[in-house]
Amino acid sequence: MIKVITYGTYDLLHQGHINLLRRAKELGDYLIVGVTNDNFDRDRGKLNVRNNVLERVEAVKATGYADRIIIEDYVGQKIDDIQKYGVDIFAIGSDWEGKFDYLNEFCKVVYLPRTEGISSTLLRAESQETVKIGITGCGRIAPRFVNESHWVNGVEITAAYDIDFSNTVSFAAAQNIPNACQDYEKMLMLVDAVYVATPHLSHYTYIKQALESRKHVLCETPLVLNGQKARELYALAEAQGLVLMEANKTAHCPAFNHLMVMIKSGVIGDVVDVEASLSKVWGNKTLREFNPVQAGGSLFELGSYPLLPIIKLLGIRYENLNLYSRMENGIDIYTKGVFQYPKAICTFKVGLGVKTEGNLVISGTKGYALVPSPWWKTDYFELRYEDQNENKKFFYKWDGAGLRYEIHEFASCVLNRRFSSARLRRHESVCMADVMQQFAERRNFMEI
Repeated sequence: MIKVITYGTYDLLHQGHINLLRRAKELGDYLIVGVTNDNFDRDRGKLNVRNNVLERVEAVKATGYADRIIIEDYVGQKIDDIQKYGVDIFAIGSDWEGKFDYLNEFCKVVYLPRTEGISSTLLRAESQETVKIGITGCGRIAPRFVNESHWVNGVEITAAYDIDFSNTVSFAAAQNIPNACQDYEKMLMLVDAVYVATPHLSHYTYIKQALESRKHVLCETPLVLNGQKARELYALAEAQGLVLMEANKTAHCPAFNHLMVMIKSGVIGDVVDVEASLSKVWGNKTLREFNPVQAGGSLFELGSYPLLPIIKLLGIRYENLNLYSRMENGIDIYTKGVFQYPKAICTFKVGLGVKTEGNLVISGTKGYALVPSPWWKTDYFELRYEDQNENKKFFYKWDGAGLRYEIHEFASCVLNRRFSSARLRRHESVCMADVMQQFAERRNFMEI
Protein backbone atom coordinates (compact mmCIF):
# COMPACT_ATOMS: atom_id res chain seq x y z
CA MET A 1 0.00 0.00 0.00
CA ILE A 2 1.35 3.42 -0.98
CA LYS A 3 0.49 6.05 1.65
CA VAL A 4 0.24 9.73 0.69
CA ILE A 5 0.01 12.68 3.07
CA THR A 6 -0.91 16.30 2.36
CA TYR A 7 -1.64 19.36 4.48
CA GLY A 8 -3.72 22.51 4.21
CA THR A 9 -6.08 24.89 5.94
CA TYR A 10 -9.03 24.09 3.62
CA ASP A 11 -10.73 27.31 4.65
CA LEU A 12 -13.81 28.09 2.52
CA LEU A 13 -13.27 24.76 0.72
CA HIS A 14 -13.23 25.40 -3.03
CA GLN A 15 -12.59 23.58 -6.31
CA GLY A 16 -8.85 24.22 -6.04
CA HIS A 17 -8.75 22.28 -2.77
CA ILE A 18 -10.82 19.47 -4.26
CA ASN A 19 -8.53 19.22 -7.28
CA LEU A 20 -5.44 19.03 -5.06
CA LEU A 21 -7.00 16.33 -2.90
CA ARG A 22 -7.97 14.32 -5.97
CA ARG A 23 -4.46 14.59 -7.44
CA ALA A 24 -2.90 13.59 -4.11
CA LYS A 25 -5.23 10.59 -3.84
CA GLU A 26 -4.25 9.46 -7.35
CA LEU A 27 -0.59 9.22 -6.25
CA GLY A 28 -1.22 6.20 -4.04
CA ASP A 29 -3.67 3.92 -2.29
CA TYR A 30 -4.28 5.69 1.03
CA LEU A 31 -4.55 9.47 1.60
CA ILE A 32 -3.92 11.16 4.95
CA VAL A 33 -5.00 14.81 5.10
CA GLY A 34 -3.58 17.13 7.75
CA VAL A 35 -5.88 20.06 8.58
CA THR A 36 -4.09 22.92 10.33
CA ASN A 37 -5.52 24.12 13.62
CA ASP A 38 -7.51 27.29 14.28
CA ASN A 39 -4.41 29.49 14.51
CA PHE A 40 -3.37 28.82 10.92
CA ASP A 41 -3.65 32.49 9.95
CA ARG A 42 -1.26 33.63 12.68
CA ASP A 43 1.79 33.55 10.41
CA ARG A 44 -0.09 35.77 7.96
CA GLY A 45 -0.63 38.30 10.72
CA LYS A 46 -4.37 37.83 11.18
CA LEU A 47 -6.79 35.45 12.85
CA ASN A 48 -9.43 34.34 10.37
CA VAL A 49 -13.05 34.33 11.51
CA ARG A 50 -14.62 32.04 8.93
CA ASN A 51 -14.45 28.24 9.14
CA ASN A 52 -13.15 26.77 12.41
CA VAL A 53 -11.14 23.57 12.47
CA LEU A 54 -14.15 21.29 13.01
CA GLU A 55 -15.98 22.85 10.07
CA ARG A 56 -12.89 22.49 7.88
CA VAL A 57 -12.43 18.84 8.87
CA GLU A 58 -16.07 18.13 7.96
CA ALA A 59 -15.61 19.86 4.59
CA VAL A 60 -12.54 17.73 3.78
CA LYS A 61 -14.36 14.58 4.90
CA ALA A 62 -17.28 15.44 2.60
CA THR A 63 -15.03 15.35 -0.47
CA GLY A 64 -14.63 11.60 -0.04
CA TYR A 65 -10.90 11.67 -0.91
CA ALA A 66 -9.41 11.46 2.60
CA ASP A 67 -8.94 8.00 4.13
CA ARG A 68 -7.75 9.60 7.36
CA ILE A 69 -7.87 13.19 8.65
CA ILE A 70 -5.48 14.49 11.31
CA ILE A 71 -4.97 17.91 12.93
CA GLU A 72 -1.69 19.78 12.46
CA ASP A 73 -0.88 21.46 15.76
CA TYR A 74 2.82 22.30 15.83
CA VAL A 75 5.94 23.13 13.82
CA GLY A 76 7.84 19.99 12.89
CA GLN A 77 4.77 17.76 13.00
CA LYS A 78 5.10 16.81 9.32
CA ILE A 79 8.22 14.76 10.01
CA ASP A 80 6.58 13.12 13.01
CA ASP A 81 3.48 12.25 10.99
CA ILE A 82 5.47 10.83 8.06
CA GLN A 83 7.31 8.50 10.40
CA LYS A 84 4.30 7.69 12.55
CA TYR A 85 2.05 6.69 9.65
CA GLY A 86 4.70 5.13 7.40
CA VAL A 87 4.12 7.66 4.62
CA ASP A 88 5.63 7.08 1.16
CA ILE A 89 4.73 10.38 -0.56
CA PHE A 90 4.33 13.92 0.74
CA ALA A 91 2.16 15.98 -1.64
CA ILE A 92 1.59 19.74 -1.56
CA GLY A 93 0.59 22.55 -3.94
CA SER A 94 3.15 23.83 -6.43
CA ASP A 95 3.11 27.31 -4.90
CA TRP A 96 5.21 25.74 -2.12
CA GLU A 97 7.78 24.34 -4.57
CA GLY A 98 11.17 23.84 -2.90
CA LYS A 99 9.83 24.68 0.56
CA PHE A 100 9.49 21.05 1.63
CA ASP A 101 12.48 19.50 -0.12
CA TYR A 102 13.94 18.70 3.30
CA LEU A 103 11.27 16.00 3.65
CA ASN A 104 12.94 13.99 0.82
CA GLU A 105 15.05 12.47 3.59
CA PHE A 106 11.93 10.76 4.92
CA CYS A 107 9.75 10.15 1.83
CA LYS A 108 9.19 11.26 -1.76
CA VAL A 109 8.05 14.90 -2.13
CA VAL A 110 5.64 15.77 -4.94
CA TYR A 111 4.53 19.31 -5.80
CA LEU A 112 1.08 19.27 -7.38
CA PRO A 113 -0.21 21.86 -9.88
CA ARG A 114 -2.72 24.27 -8.40
CA THR A 115 -5.94 25.47 -9.96
CA GLU A 116 -5.32 28.92 -11.39
CA GLY A 117 -7.45 31.89 -10.45
CA ILE A 118 -8.93 30.58 -7.20
CA SER A 119 -7.73 30.65 -3.58
CA SER A 120 -9.08 30.96 -0.07
CA THR A 121 -7.49 34.41 0.19
CA LEU A 122 -9.40 35.65 -2.84
CA LEU A 123 -12.64 34.09 -1.65
CA ARG A 124 -12.29 35.68 1.78
CA ALA A 125 -11.62 39.06 0.20
CA GLU A 126 -14.71 38.73 -1.99
CA SER A 127 -17.09 37.39 0.63
CA GLN A 128 -15.75 38.91 3.85
CA GLU A 129 -18.44 40.45 6.01
CA THR A 130 -17.40 42.96 8.62
CA VAL A 131 -18.68 43.10 12.20
CA LYS A 132 -18.90 46.74 13.26
CA ILE A 133 -18.24 46.93 16.99
CA GLY A 134 -18.94 49.77 19.39
CA ILE A 135 -16.97 50.01 22.63
CA THR A 136 -18.90 50.84 25.79
CA GLY A 137 -16.59 52.02 28.55
CA CYS A 138 -13.39 53.80 27.58
CA GLY A 139 -11.31 52.77 30.59
CA ARG A 140 -8.07 50.87 31.06
CA ILE A 141 -8.86 47.78 28.99
CA ALA A 142 -10.48 49.56 26.03
CA PRO A 143 -7.21 50.62 24.30
CA ARG A 144 -5.95 47.03 24.49
CA PHE A 145 -9.18 45.82 22.92
CA VAL A 146 -8.79 48.20 19.99
CA ASN A 147 -5.17 47.18 19.43
CA GLU A 148 -5.98 43.47 19.60
CA SER A 149 -8.90 43.86 17.19
CA HIS A 150 -6.44 44.83 14.44
CA TRP A 151 -5.23 41.20 14.43
CA VAL A 152 -8.66 39.78 13.58
CA ASN A 153 -10.10 39.73 10.08
CA GLY A 154 -13.70 40.87 9.69
CA VAL A 155 -13.76 43.21 12.69
CA GLU A 156 -13.91 47.01 12.72
CA ILE A 157 -14.22 49.32 15.73
CA THR A 158 -16.54 52.06 14.50
CA ALA A 159 -17.91 53.79 17.61
CA ALA A 160 -17.25 54.43 21.27
CA TYR A 161 -19.33 55.51 24.26
CA ASP A 162 -18.47 56.34 27.86
CA ILE A 163 -20.63 57.82 30.59
CA ASP A 164 -18.07 60.66 30.65
CA PHE A 165 -18.28 62.18 27.18
CA SER A 166 -14.88 63.85 27.52
CA ASN A 167 -13.37 60.38 27.95
CA THR A 168 -15.22 59.22 24.86
CA VAL A 169 -13.87 62.08 22.74
CA SER A 170 -10.25 61.69 23.84
CA PHE A 171 -10.38 57.89 23.53
CA ALA A 172 -11.93 57.95 20.05
CA ALA A 173 -9.35 60.50 18.87
CA ALA A 174 -6.43 58.53 20.27
CA GLN A 175 -7.67 55.23 18.77
CA ASN A 176 -8.84 56.63 15.42
CA ILE A 177 -12.44 55.59 16.05
CA PRO A 178 -14.74 57.56 13.74
CA ASN A 179 -17.76 57.97 16.05
CA ALA A 180 -17.53 59.38 19.58
CA CYS A 181 -21.10 58.99 20.85
CA GLN A 182 -22.64 61.13 23.56
CA ASP A 183 -25.38 58.61 24.32
CA TYR A 184 -25.57 54.83 24.25
CA GLU A 185 -28.66 54.70 22.05
CA LYS A 186 -26.89 56.59 19.26
CA MET A 187 -23.94 54.21 19.38
CA LEU A 188 -26.25 51.21 19.14
CA MET A 189 -27.66 52.64 15.89
CA LEU A 190 -24.17 52.68 14.35
CA VAL A 191 -22.92 49.16 15.11
CA ASP A 192 -23.62 45.45 14.72
CA ALA A 193 -22.19 44.48 18.08
CA VAL A 194 -21.13 45.95 21.41
CA TYR A 195 -18.11 45.31 23.60
CA VAL A 196 -19.01 46.15 27.21
CA ALA A 197 -16.02 47.15 29.35
CA THR A 198 -17.75 49.12 32.10
CA PRO A 199 -17.78 48.50 35.88
CA HIS A 200 -19.41 45.22 36.91
CA LEU A 201 -22.69 46.59 38.24
CA SER A 202 -23.53 48.29 34.93
CA HIS A 203 -23.08 45.18 32.75
CA TYR A 204 -26.66 43.98 33.05
CA THR A 205 -28.23 47.25 31.90
CA TYR A 206 -25.88 47.75 28.95
CA ILE A 207 -26.19 44.13 27.80
CA LYS A 208 -29.98 44.10 28.02
CA GLN A 209 -30.36 47.37 26.14
CA ALA A 210 -28.02 46.18 23.39
CA LEU A 211 -29.84 42.85 23.01
CA GLU A 212 -33.21 44.61 22.89
CA SER A 213 -31.75 46.75 20.10
CA ARG A 214 -30.79 43.51 18.30
CA LYS A 215 -27.04 43.91 18.75
CA HIS A 216 -24.59 41.10 19.53
CA VAL A 217 -22.72 41.53 22.82
CA LEU A 218 -19.23 40.66 24.06
CA CYS A 219 -19.02 41.62 27.74
CA GLU A 220 -16.00 41.70 30.00
CA THR A 221 -15.85 39.08 32.71
CA PRO A 222 -17.65 38.64 35.03
CA LEU A 223 -20.73 38.89 32.82
CA VAL A 224 -22.99 39.70 35.78
CA LEU A 225 -22.90 38.98 39.49
CA ASN A 226 -26.29 37.28 39.67
CA GLY A 227 -27.21 33.89 38.24
CA GLN A 228 -30.83 34.75 37.52
CA LYS A 229 -29.82 37.86 35.61
CA ALA A 230 -27.36 35.79 33.59
CA ARG A 231 -30.11 33.32 32.70
CA GLU A 232 -32.41 36.16 31.70
CA LEU A 233 -29.81 37.75 29.41
CA TYR A 234 -28.85 34.50 27.69
CA ALA A 235 -32.55 33.69 27.17
CA LEU A 236 -33.08 37.13 25.65
CA ALA A 237 -30.09 36.69 23.34
CA GLU A 238 -31.39 33.29 22.21
CA ALA A 239 -34.88 34.67 21.59
CA GLN A 240 -33.41 37.48 19.48
CA GLY A 241 -31.04 35.17 17.59
CA LEU A 242 -28.02 37.06 18.91
CA VAL A 243 -24.58 36.17 20.23
CA LEU A 244 -23.95 36.98 23.89
CA MET A 245 -20.46 36.01 25.03
CA GLU A 246 -18.45 36.53 28.21
CA ALA A 247 -15.00 37.94 27.43
CA ASN A 248 -12.88 35.63 29.57
CA LYS A 249 -9.54 35.72 27.75
CA THR A 250 -8.29 32.50 29.36
CA ALA A 251 -11.31 30.60 28.05
CA HIS A 252 -10.30 31.51 24.50
CA CYS A 253 -6.55 30.96 24.89
CA PRO A 254 -5.40 28.22 22.44
CA ALA A 255 -3.08 26.54 24.94
CA PHE A 256 -5.69 26.48 27.69
CA ASN A 257 -8.23 24.93 25.33
CA HIS A 258 -5.72 22.29 24.25
CA LEU A 259 -5.07 21.49 27.92
CA MET A 260 -8.79 21.11 28.64
CA VAL A 261 -9.24 18.76 25.66
CA MET A 262 -6.26 16.65 26.74
CA ILE A 263 -7.47 16.37 30.32
CA LYS A 264 -10.97 15.42 29.20
CA SER A 265 -9.47 12.73 26.94
CA GLY A 266 -8.12 10.97 30.04
CA VAL A 267 -4.36 11.62 29.82
CA ILE A 268 -4.16 11.96 33.62
CA GLY A 269 -7.06 9.64 34.38
CA ASP A 270 -10.13 10.79 36.30
CA VAL A 271 -9.85 14.33 37.65
CA VAL A 272 -10.12 14.33 41.45
CA ASP A 273 -8.80 17.78 42.29
CA VAL A 274 -8.28 21.19 40.71
CA GLU A 275 -6.30 23.90 42.50
CA ALA A 276 -6.25 27.35 40.89
CA SER A 277 -4.86 30.58 42.30
CA LEU A 278 -4.63 34.16 41.09
CA SER A 279 -3.53 37.17 43.11
CA LYS A 280 -2.31 40.72 42.64
CA VAL A 281 -0.76 43.27 44.97
CA TRP A 282 -1.97 46.75 44.03
CA GLY A 283 -0.84 49.69 46.12
CA ASN A 284 -3.43 52.17 44.84
CA LYS A 285 -6.47 51.60 47.05
CA THR A 286 -8.48 54.33 45.30
CA LEU A 287 -9.10 52.07 42.30
CA ARG A 288 -12.61 50.78 41.60
CA GLU A 289 -11.44 47.28 42.52
CA PHE A 290 -11.18 48.37 46.18
CA ASN A 291 -14.55 50.14 46.30
CA PRO A 292 -17.38 48.06 47.85
CA VAL A 293 -20.02 50.35 46.32
CA GLN A 294 -18.73 49.38 42.85
CA ALA A 295 -18.57 45.64 43.60
CA GLY A 296 -14.88 45.68 44.33
CA GLY A 297 -12.99 42.81 45.88
CA SER A 298 -10.92 39.84 44.84
CA LEU A 299 -13.71 37.38 44.00
CA PHE A 300 -15.73 39.74 41.83
CA GLU A 301 -12.61 41.03 40.11
CA LEU A 302 -10.59 37.82 39.64
CA GLY A 303 -12.86 34.92 40.51
CA SER A 304 -14.07 33.99 37.03
CA TYR A 305 -10.55 32.93 36.01
CA PRO A 306 -9.91 30.20 38.62
CA LEU A 307 -13.57 29.17 38.42
CA LEU A 308 -13.08 28.47 34.71
CA PRO A 309 -10.94 25.27 34.84
CA ILE A 310 -12.99 23.89 37.74
CA ILE A 311 -16.30 24.29 35.93
CA LYS A 312 -14.89 23.21 32.54
CA LEU A 313 -13.52 19.96 33.95
CA LEU A 314 -15.98 19.05 36.72
CA GLY A 315 -19.14 20.73 35.49
CA ILE A 316 -21.80 22.87 37.11
CA ARG A 317 -23.36 20.26 39.39
CA TYR A 318 -21.26 20.60 42.53
CA GLU A 319 -22.69 19.39 45.82
CA ASN A 320 -21.36 22.12 48.07
CA LEU A 321 -19.35 25.34 48.03
CA ASN A 322 -17.68 26.94 51.03
CA LEU A 323 -16.18 30.42 50.84
CA TYR A 324 -13.69 31.90 53.31
CA SER A 325 -12.56 35.51 53.09
CA ARG A 326 -10.49 38.18 54.73
CA MET A 327 -12.45 41.43 54.60
CA GLU A 328 -11.04 44.93 54.74
CA ASN A 329 -13.04 48.13 54.29
CA GLY A 330 -16.03 46.28 52.94
CA ILE A 331 -14.28 44.15 50.31
CA ASP A 332 -12.58 40.77 50.33
CA ILE A 333 -8.86 41.22 49.81
CA TYR A 334 -8.54 37.44 49.86
CA THR A 335 -11.03 34.62 49.28
CA LYS A 336 -10.62 30.87 49.26
CA GLY A 337 -13.33 28.63 47.86
CA VAL A 338 -13.77 24.87 48.27
CA PHE A 339 -16.05 22.96 45.89
CA GLN A 340 -17.28 19.47 46.70
CA TYR A 341 -18.24 17.31 43.72
CA PRO A 342 -19.45 13.69 43.89
CA LYS A 343 -15.95 12.38 43.13
CA ALA A 344 -13.70 15.43 43.39
CA ILE A 345 -12.69 18.32 45.60
CA CYS A 346 -11.60 21.62 44.02
CA THR A 347 -10.15 24.75 45.55
CA PHE A 348 -9.43 28.25 44.32
CA LYS A 349 -7.76 31.29 45.85
CA VAL A 350 -7.97 34.92 44.74
CA GLY A 351 -6.39 37.99 46.30
CA LEU A 352 -6.08 41.75 45.88
CA GLY A 353 -3.41 42.94 48.27
CA VAL A 354 -2.49 39.33 49.14
CA LYS A 355 0.12 37.42 47.17
CA THR A 356 0.10 33.66 46.65
CA GLU A 357 1.63 31.25 44.14
CA GLY A 358 -0.43 31.50 40.97
CA ASN A 359 -0.30 27.94 39.70
CA LEU A 360 -2.96 25.67 38.25
CA VAL A 361 -2.67 22.03 39.32
CA ILE A 362 -5.08 19.40 38.03
CA SER A 363 -4.74 16.06 39.84
CA GLY A 364 -5.88 12.77 38.34
CA THR A 365 -5.81 9.06 39.03
CA LYS A 366 -2.92 8.50 36.57
CA GLY A 367 -0.96 11.75 36.85
CA TYR A 368 -1.34 15.49 37.10
CA ALA A 369 -1.11 18.65 35.01
CA LEU A 370 0.93 21.63 36.16
CA VAL A 371 0.45 25.06 34.61
CA PRO A 372 2.89 27.52 36.22
CA SER A 373 2.00 31.11 37.00
CA PRO A 374 0.64 33.01 35.16
CA TRP A 375 -1.53 30.05 34.15
CA TRP A 376 -4.38 32.38 33.09
CA LYS A 377 -2.12 33.35 30.17
CA THR A 378 -1.22 29.74 29.40
CA ASP A 379 1.77 29.26 27.10
CA TYR A 380 3.32 26.23 28.77
CA PHE A 381 2.19 23.25 30.82
CA GLU A 382 3.47 19.86 31.94
CA LEU A 383 1.90 16.44 32.37
CA ARG A 384 3.60 14.56 35.19
CA TYR A 385 3.39 10.90 36.16
CA GLU A 386 4.69 8.45 38.74
CA ASP A 387 7.25 7.29 36.17
CA GLN A 388 9.11 10.52 35.40
CA ASN A 389 10.19 9.13 32.04
CA GLU A 390 6.56 9.57 30.92
CA ASN A 391 6.48 13.29 31.79
CA LYS A 392 5.70 15.63 28.89
CA LYS A 393 6.12 19.36 28.37
CA PHE A 394 4.01 21.46 26.03
CA PHE A 395 4.94 24.92 24.72
CA TYR A 396 2.65 27.38 22.96
CA LYS A 397 2.66 30.97 21.80
CA TRP A 398 0.62 33.63 23.60
CA ASP A 399 0.24 36.64 21.33
CA GLY A 400 -0.18 40.20 22.56
CA ALA A 401 -2.57 40.82 25.42
CA GLY A 402 -4.57 37.71 24.51
CA LEU A 403 -7.78 39.60 23.76
CA ARG A 404 -7.49 38.77 20.05
CA TYR A 405 -8.56 35.19 20.80
CA GLU A 406 -11.86 36.21 22.38
CA ILE A 407 -12.47 38.81 19.65
CA HIS A 408 -11.77 36.16 17.03
CA GLU A 409 -14.19 33.68 18.57
CA PHE A 410 -16.88 36.34 19.02
CA ALA A 411 -16.64 37.55 15.42
CA SER A 412 -16.55 33.96 14.18
CA CYS A 413 -19.75 33.18 16.09
CA VAL A 414 -21.46 36.29 14.70
CA LEU A 415 -20.46 35.68 11.09
CA ASN A 416 -21.09 31.94 11.14
CA ARG A 417 -24.36 32.20 13.09
CA ARG A 418 -23.07 30.16 16.03
CA PHE A 419 -24.87 31.36 19.14
CA SER A 420 -22.75 29.58 21.73
CA SER A 421 -19.02 28.94 22.03
CA ALA A 422 -17.67 25.60 23.24
CA ARG A 423 -14.83 27.52 24.87
CA LEU A 424 -17.19 29.00 27.47
CA ARG A 425 -20.69 27.57 27.31
CA ARG A 426 -23.64 29.65 28.40
CA HIS A 427 -24.44 27.31 31.30
CA GLU A 428 -20.83 27.61 32.49
CA SER A 429 -21.05 31.40 32.43
CA VAL A 430 -24.33 31.20 34.37
CA CYS A 431 -22.68 28.93 36.95
CA MET A 432 -19.96 31.53 37.52
CA ALA A 433 -22.64 34.17 38.06
CA ASP A 434 -24.34 31.83 40.55
CA VAL A 435 -21.09 31.61 42.53
CA MET A 436 -20.76 35.40 42.55
CA GLN A 437 -24.34 35.64 43.79
CA GLN A 438 -23.74 33.12 46.56
CA PHE A 439 -20.73 35.13 47.68
CA ALA A 440 -22.75 38.36 47.75
CA GLU A 441 -25.58 36.76 49.73
CA ARG A 442 -23.51 34.86 52.28
CA ARG A 443 -22.28 37.61 54.50
CA ASN A 444 -22.04 35.07 57.31
CA PHE A 445 -19.09 33.27 55.73
CA MET A 446 -15.99 32.75 57.85
CA GLU A 447 -13.69 35.77 58.00
CA ILE A 448 -10.00 35.17 58.76
